[in-house]
Amino acid sequence: MTRSLSLLNLSQPTPTRLLRLMTFAMPFSFGVWMALFNNFAIEQGGLNGAHIGVLQSWREVPGFLAFGVVFLLLIIAEQRLAIWSLLMLGVGTALTGFLPTFTGLLITTMLMSIGFHYYETVKQSLALQWFSLEEAPVQLGRLMAIGSAASLLAYAWVWLALQVFMLPVIWVYVFGGGVTVSLALVALLTFPPYQSKVQQTKKLVLRKRYSLYYALVFMGGARRQIFVVFAALLMVQRFNFGADEIALMF
Repeated sequence: MTRSLSLLNLSQPTPTRLLRLMTFAMPFSFGVWMALFNNFAIEQGGLNGAHIGVLQSWREVPGFLAFGVVFLLLIIAEQRLAIWSLLMLGVGTALTGFLPTFTGLLITTMLMSIGFHYYETVKQSLALQWFSLEEAPVQLGRLMAIGSAASLLAYAWVWLALQVFMLPVIWVYVFGGGVTVSLALVALLTFPPYQSKVQQTKKLVLRKRYSLYYALVFMGGARRQIFVVFAALLMVQRFNFGADEIALMF
């Protein structure tokens, strides 16, 4: 993890360092949100499995509509869109603890989900534009390492906040979202706009020869919902796992 965090050296702003910063910022708040969500919704919001199912389905709507990014790119640069998406993710996470109702969670879930899905879409595009074919495998691997380190730190924060510091959940959410908001502001104010090495086509492209890949992505998403979302809900509802225990499992 130390090696992964050392890659975040920001002494000289470059496109690679910007990607590393954003790659760390996203999993931290998302990890905090995921680890706390089921316990928070059930214990403080008084929601049941049906409510959770609606909220999780609602969360995936921006992912399904992520192709809308191509229209946003007509009016805003990809780099700026990625940073603003991170800000939305962080704000949505930070506000979650203040709105422990079904309606409130619908609002904060949509806000953080738009930020998450639009950021993920644009980040992949930026990485492929800014890395050459020769350096892409190594750099993409480093980005994965940074993202994994951020997730581990997020889960560690949840466990420490609840077990050691005994903080209210609301402040665990605020800190998780605040880290992402702070890093997004650093990215916005520190890094200049970078030009793409590749001319982008701002339209939706579907290829028949990629149909197998599309199917695998679809099935991968379904598997993730079953094992990550509803399995965690089962642990909370049936076996009374606490948020700190869920964080350790993640």
